[in-house]
Amino acid sequence: MDSIDLEVLKACDEWINAGRKCELVTVIKTWGSSPRPEGAMLAICDDGRVVGSVSGGCIEDDLIERVRKEGITRARPELITYGITADEAHRFGLPCGGTIQLAIEPLCGDSRIDELLQRLSRRELVARRLDLATGRVVLGPAGAGMSMQASEHALTTIHGPRWRLVLIGAGQLSRFVAQIAAGMDYAVTVCDPREEYRDGWQVPGVELRHAMPDDVVIEMKLDRRSAVVALTHDPKLDDLALMEALKSDAFYVGAIGSRANNAKRRERLKLFDLDDEQIARLRGPVGLYIGSKTPAEIAISILAEMTAVKNGIVLSEDLRVAYAKGPAAIGESGCVSLR
Repeated sequence: MDSIDLEVLKACDEWINAGRKCELVTVIKTWGSSPRPEGAMLAICDDGRVVGSVSGGCIEDDLIERVRKEGITRARPELITYGITADEAHRFGLPCGGTIQLAIEPLCGDSRIDELLQRLSRRELVARRLDLATGRVVLGPAGAGMSMQASEHALTTIHGPRWRLVLIGAGQLSRFVAQIAAGMDYAVTVCDPREEYRDGWQVPGVELRHAMPDDVVIEMKLDRRSAVVALTHDPKLDDLALMEALKSDAFYVGAIGSRANNAKRRERLKLFDLDDEQIARLRGPVGLYIGSKTPAEIAISILAEMTAVKNGIVLSEDLRVAYAKGPAAIGESGCVSLR
């Protein structure tokens, strides 16, 4: 599963190679409420096909209508703004009088979309700088903390997996979590030293490591844009990796298992070089309480909680599996538990 941004870039590359005219549209600034965040992208082909989104749909309709009537005629990038007046805000579906500014870039071979995709396939984090006056594009390495920068002269967008997720265990649940997380722009690493679990593991774009999980966690030097989730139910694999993760700057550390098993895990972690504050960072049973029973539903529960934490949302206890009251869910192992 590709992220939305990657789908947009692949569509652009396909259209360029087919000799079609196309444009890349990027949200560079919003005022008030806006359906899509800054950095959101849309690709539009000269036949009206689009991939991606920059609004709730009305701005896309306007862009498509203009292309079908006038074709793609821009020779240089252009900045356009929607929603300045109340009438426009209503027409284009911008809530609360919101305003959105877009950069529209006509693409060609010199736009370096193919090179950008090659770098992304190597899991690089790339800064793409577009000169708004000339259309010249420069690609370079980006740091994990970099974000999109826009001025009247240039637009620099950041591409590649800006967040990392380490999954301990290569079971069925890990497969669902990895697939969804990869579509959310995470660079996903699955580590499992057990050969019987690694056989047949095939999730495109996800790295599978055969080393012990704690060694992988230490090697990766986790930062505040990293998350770790233990999914094996095996203390020999989970505990040491969780110990290292809890000592790191990872923004999210979680573990599957029942409430009773997670209480026992916390007692075991006290035997390691961890203080109470570090142990308190562990989220387990992991996830939001949504009545999930299947591996796919549990994966959504886990990633929903992880997304909330990443976005700085303070969750009330009754929303978390660890505290929510409700009927027991069927865990990955097939036993009845609250994960």
